[in-house]
Amino acid sequence: MTLAPRHIALQFGHIKHFNEGLAEFSRQLAMQYAQQAGTLKAERNWHFHFIMPKQWHGMFGHEVQYHDLHDGMRLRHRFPVDLDVWHGLHQHMRFRPPVNSRRNIITVHDLNHVYAKKGLSLWWQNMRLTRHLRRAHQLVAISQYAADDLARHLPWAPPATVIHNGAADLTTASQDPIVALQGKAFLLHISRMSASKNVGALIDMAAAWPEQMLVLAGPDSPEVQAHRARVQALGLRNVHFCTDVSEAQKTWLYAHCLAFLFPSLQEGFGLPPIEAMFFGKPVIVARRTSLPEVCSDAAAYWQDFEPRSMRQITEAWLLAHQQDPARADRVRQQALRYTWPRAAAQYQALYETGASTC
Repeated sequence: MTLAPRHIALQFGHIKHFNEGLAEFSRQLAMQYAQQAGTLKAERNWHFHFIMPKQWHGMFGHEVQYHDLHDGMRLRHRFPVDLDVWHGLHQHMRFRPPVNSRRNIITVHDLNHVYAKKGLSLWWQNMRLTRHLRRAHQLVAISQYAADDLARHLPWAPPATVIHNGAADLTTASQDPIVALQGKAFLLHISRMSASKNVGALIDMAAAWPEQMLVLAGPDSPEVQAHRARVQALGLRNVHFCTDVSEAQKTWLYAHCLAFLFPSLQEGFGLPPIEAMFFGKPVIVARRTSLPEVCSDAAAYWQDFEPRSMRQITEAWLLAHQQDPARADRVRQQALRYTWPRAAAQYQALYETGASTC
């Protein structure tokens, strides 16, 4: 008996690069489906459609179909085939689901704007987000924290299904050394270094710990240039910036750092700490938002960002790992709770469930 075809579209939105969290989520989930697409088509007659800028067409192989992203998708429109599922991969895009989609799913990564904006700006952002999310039959939150935030700030929304992100296990990936850092003992932070990432607290800690090198890695941006200027103004010689690193360079940084530091103030999940945990590295994060949920007792926590206190907690966690080598295995076990195959399987189960009504 031939199964009826099932058409599933993933809406990526505008993607300029894959060096930040939303794009990494989209890339990793798409890779999982691309790897399984041939089997799912042969066994279950599933067909995947990736809606993305033309420059990225083909990057996930030829078992999926690519559709160009265009501004007409901001308005009422039809897809070339009737869709069983349209999945918006994040909440920030302005593209509508097509009118011939039977079921619409949107993944909500965070509501950081409610903490960053005020007054008319907050009202406008909430109105725009409400209009977008009301088009969904099902919301997914990437952590319980994000789901609770939805319930708190958008009480009209239906309860969100929680599907934790995966994180990339790069332990067997190729590595490209950063020559300037070879043979040096360094602490590592990776992010886009926006205000919510709280990189200034790490720079303050570096000023209170001049003998310890700190490496800040991420895509180049005006925020990074501002951090560079501050480091230069403070005369710090122990802070090193690595911008626009490749995947192989990022892997090398994780593999060779002493510890990974993440004082972020607002996270819907927090991929980099888990990526570092796959290497068994000591991880120290802020006790804020989703980070305690995701990192659990496998990480140490900063309660505040007083520089000397941050240094003391970091040094104590490094010493604890040195004195108990088994900690590295426990850290890796925490990371293994968050894999992309597991996340993709949970989304697939969601795609298969019956449609609900808005």
